[in-house]
Amino acid sequence: MIHAIQMLHARVFSTLERMLDGWFPGLAARFAFFAVLYFYFLNSARTKVGDGLLGFFSVADGAYYQIALPAVEAAGGDVSAVPFIPWGAIVWAGTYAEFVLPLLIVIGLFTRIAALGMIGFVLVQSYVDIAVHKVGAETAGAWFDRFSDGLIWDQRTLWVFLLLYLVVKGAGRISLDAVLGRKFASTA
Repeated sequence: MIHAIQMLHARVFSTLERMLDGWFPGLAARFAFFAVLYFYFLNSARTKVGDGLLGFFSVADGAYYQIALPAVEAAGGDVSAVPFIPWGAIVWAGTYAEFVLPLLIVIGLFTRIAALGMIGFVLVQSYVDIAVHKVGAETAGAWFDRFSDGLIWDQRTLWVFLLLYLVVKGAGRISLDAVLGRKFASTA
């Protein structure tokens, strides 16, 4: 009886794995990113640029306060006095990366690189939240406790895991990466 159950289990799940392998996990990871995180990052990025269509091309003062608060404080609160190298460049790159990288993940283009960039982004974001903006322990949370609602240690660990899957396994067959891969493989 136990052997029959083991065989049924192996048959069902090996069939399921064969049917989904190569296309479903990457698509599901990108869908989860889109459903849970894309609009979070898009909204955050929008707070860092000016208003209107042309405002997109100017980094707002608020971006400096969000990303480089110590540099703004060192400049006496005058954003125009913050040196471009390195702080202005960091703020500019961080602002536009927050627009571009999530979009690349959702459409499945350069997914592994974009996901790796987002992991770096999330780690820097978490560091800035803890070290610069001084979020408290109740907000940051902790690993290995009985609560799963910590904004930084709990939630962002899951974000990074999702992104790490995309770095390791890629976007899957239903992505622009796969389309470009097939196109370049056929022309080689």
